[in-house]
Amino acid sequence: MGVIMYSDTILVPVSLFLMVGYHAYLWHSIKTRPSVTTIGSDALKRKSWFIALYAGDDKKAMLAIQSLRNTLMITILTATIAVLVTLAVGALTNNAFTARDLFSSPFFGSTSPKITALKYGAASLFLVASFLCSSLALGFLIDANYLINASSPAGLGPDSSDGCPYSLTVFENGFVLAIFGNRLLCLTFPMLMWMFGPVPVVLSSSALVWVLYELDFTKTPSGITKHSPTD
Repeated sequence: MGVIMYSDTILVPVSLFLMVGYHAYLWHSIKTRPSVTTIGSDALKRKSWFIALYAGDDKKAMLAIQSLRNTLMITILTATIAVLVTLAVGALTNNAFTARDLFSSPFFGSTSPKITALKYGAASLFLVASFLCSSLALGFLIDANYLINASSPAGLGPDSSDGCPYSLTVFENGFVLAIFGNRLLCLTFPMLMWMFGPVPVVLSSSALVWVLYELDFTKTPSGITKHSPTD
């Protein structure tokens, strides 16, 4: 019993620390050296593109709407997956206590009622947060669609001739929240692996961090960047 409790109380927090620590390092890199990350590089290019677009013609505005459509579709897909997996987790929770005998091996960790509830609760928390971020991202991106095409006389609205700060803020908030929703959905899968024991949590979180590192940091010559699927 001691080995079971040791694996749950040590391996799972280590996995969480690994994932949270990686994203803290990624956030620091984006803030201090954005050019070495795909998210930072894309944000800089997106800002320059938006400022040039806002002063452009109607054809460019229509191109912007078409470009934002892809991000909207990805965000809707992320929110839909989050809802579906949340419903699946809820259905599994109803049968979790009757199926505990199937996972009685020490490899699967503790199967006490509290730990079982914690396993499903942790996954549900990440899924709900992912759905919330994706839903907010949709709202910001839809507003950005209108603001790109909206004409505002200088000094009469939130967008003036000094560089459309309000529209740019809404535009960037949509993309940032979409990234948060996507990442929270990715972090859910190691939590779902917890039902199979703490060892799969460590393995899946390590694999997730390795894959995300390959996607998030550029390893190509200057001026050429890889594009993360979250953008």
